[in-house]
Parts: sequence; C-alpha cells; structure tokens
Amino acid sequence: MKAELFSVGTELLLGHITDTNAPYLAQQLSILGIDLYYISQVGDNLGRLTESLRRARQRSDLIVITGGLGPTEDDLTREAISALLDEQMVVQPELERDLRQFFASRGYEMPERNVKQATLIASARAIPNPIGTAPGWYVERDGRIIVAMPGVPVEMKRMWENEVAPRLRERQGSGIIFSRALKIIGMGESAVEEKVAALTSSTNPTIATYAKQDGIHLRVTAKAPEEQTAERLVAEMEAKVRAIVGTFIYGVDDETLQDSIGSLFVAQGLSIAVMESVTGGLLASTITDAAGSSAYFKGGVVAYTRETKIANGVDPTLIEAHGTVSREVAQAMATAIRQRLSADVGMATTGVAGPAEIEGKPAGTVHIAIDNRGRCYAQTASIASVRAEVKRRAVISALNLVRRSLLGAL
Repeated sequence: MKAELFSVGTELLLGHITDTNAPYLAQQLSILGIDLYYISQVGDNLGRLTESLRRARQRSDLIVITGGLGPTEDDLTREAISALLDEQMVVQPELERDLRQFFASRGYEMPERNVKQATLIASARAIPNPIGTAPGWYVERDGRIIVAMPGVPVEMKRMWENEVAPRLRERQGSGIIFSRALKIIGMGESAVEEKVAALTSSTNPTIATYAKQDGIHLRVTAKAPEEQTAERLVAEMEAKVRAIVGTFIYGVDDETLQDSIGSLFVAQGLSIAVMESVTGGLLASTITDAAGSSAYFKGGVVAYTRETKIANGVDPTLIEAHGTVSREVAQAMATAIRQRLSADVGMATTGVAGPAEIEGKPAGTVHIAIDNRGRCYAQTASIASVRAEVKRRAVISALNLVRRSLLGAL
C-alpha cells in the first residue's frame, strides 16, 4: 500500500504553528508496513486542496489528512473530499444529536455552524471523536482510502490509535515494520557510526544514526511477516549495539534523559538537590519533568550573584580566589546545596550564558559540578551559541554527568 500525508491549514504555511502530526503519522505508517511517498502542507483553499487531493488519489492507495475539520468557513477538508469524489455532504441525525449532547454535557448550547461537523458523504463512515467536536471521515471507494482526522494532536492520536490503525492493519494483512530508537549521549554522530560500523551492512534489521537535540538516536528497524519476528530481530540487533556502545545509551524511544536518571535515583534510593547560576532554574525544571521526581528531588536554588552564592553556603574566600565563574566555585556550590538540603547528591552549574563576558570569561563558558555523597567531580565546557542554547546544552551536560556518576562511570 502506497500512502501520502496532508496537513491542512494556512497557519502551517505562515509558520505560525509547527506540524507535529505528519512526523507522528509517518512513524505509524512505517509500523504498519505502509510505504509513505509524499508529505504535503496545503492552505485553507478549496480549489488548491481539492486539486492536491486529486493528484494524490491518482498515485496513492491511502491518503491521510489532518486538519480542516473544524466548524468555521475556512475548514474545508470535508468539502474538498466531497468535491473530489463528486458526492454530496449530508447531515447525519445521529452525529448531530451526539454533537449537541457533547456541548450540552459541558453546559453550552451548540452554535449552528457546528452542524457541518455532523455531515458525511455516501462513501464515508464517521470516525468517533469522544474528546472533541469533529468526527473524522473514513472514506473507501474504488479500492482507495481517504482518512481525515482533526488537526488537534491529542484528538488525532486517539482517533488513529483506536479507530484508524486497527482498520488499516486488518486491511494491510501480513508484513509489518518495527523500529526502536536507542538514545546515546556523550558521543558524536560520526563516533557512533564508527563504533557500530561492523553492523551497518545488515539489511534486516537496518541501523541508522540521527543527530537530535537530546543526543544521537540510533534507530534499528526490521521488517517481517508478523510483529513478534520483527521485534525479535530488533532485540537481537539492540543487544549487539549495547555490547559496543555500553553506558553511552541512556534510553529507548520516548525515554528522556531525566527519565533515565530518575530511574537510577529511585533504584538506588538516593536524592538530589541543585544550585544553579548559568542555567537559571532550567536544570531543576528539567529534572522535575520526570514522573515521580518528588520521590528523589529535594529542591533547588538559583544563585546568580556572588552574594547569593555566599548566602547559600559558598565560602567567600573561594570566590575571591577563583571568581564566581570557576570549577572550584561550581564544586563548592554542589557541596553546599547537598548539605543544606540534606540530599545524597548535590549538583551545580555556573558560567556565562551571554551575550557579554563575565569576569573576563567569554560567553558560553560553563562549569558543572556534582557532589555524590562527598565525592566531587567537575567538568568545563565552551558552548558557542545563543543564550538559550547555552542553557539548554548545559542542562543536558549536567544530567549526563549525574547519570554517569550514578552508574559509577566517572
């Protein structure tokens, strides 16, 4: 089955929002073993959308559309499918009743313009949407399928997972693609490729590396008649990769770096506290993004200035000797916050996010330190980028430092 994706909305073409639906659906189609050949973004124009769908229907077996199912005049996906297939849209009493009940259950009277969301053409079947007002359309005619879903990601994903994917899986029959991403931190993309070079000749499963903001993703992909075989092939290749890359792998698929260290803290029964300067609270915020972080995160302090560092336990003579931006002060901050909040692990960041230098230290200078039950480590980095990126990369480095410490890899 050959497929293509359409994301509908002028706001996409203007750059006002980022299309996250297409990447998600591309991955999902791959899992089903459906080949994706085209991805398009089309504005809210009936003529252009209809013509784009016409070309797509001539070359593809499956068209998946997100967006344009709202109640306003510029929501035109239904109208475009209707024009494409020359079938009239008709209000469905059951859909209209369900829609009015949806509004009534929330204490609102339904605007009459929403009635268009209760329409179907003869070839279409409604896709339920219990968390929104826009039912989807599943259209099958002449051996081709058109699926239209809301552009709201949470509504689209629920609709896809519960309604659309099972139908397509049944229709597609045998043959699926299974993929797993191994997330690597502390090695560059070329270094990872060099490490696993002996495995790249494999054709099933295949491996490929991608540079991402949270490290290097090494994706292992297998194709097989059934899911169990594909998963086994991926697992066997994953074991080979782990034997080579080792503890540089911090997570799999949706697992984040903060999830990884959170699991280590819980498993070892330890706690952490942080004192931040250059990262300005971003480190604490990122740590607490992990579910269950309240079990091990004792708290954090933002200490930008010399005075706030001293007030939080840093020896003023140390600052006089080395300056506020130094490895020595970073280590003192880590120890001070560990002791002050009675944590097992203390972590600190200090540096210059930019744009101007501080104490003669150039923008991008970052010092990160960790005190793990009295054992102190520090590292220095020079991050040549804008202020927000310096802070983000400093947080990634800090999280990896504490991860390595908990693994005994320092």
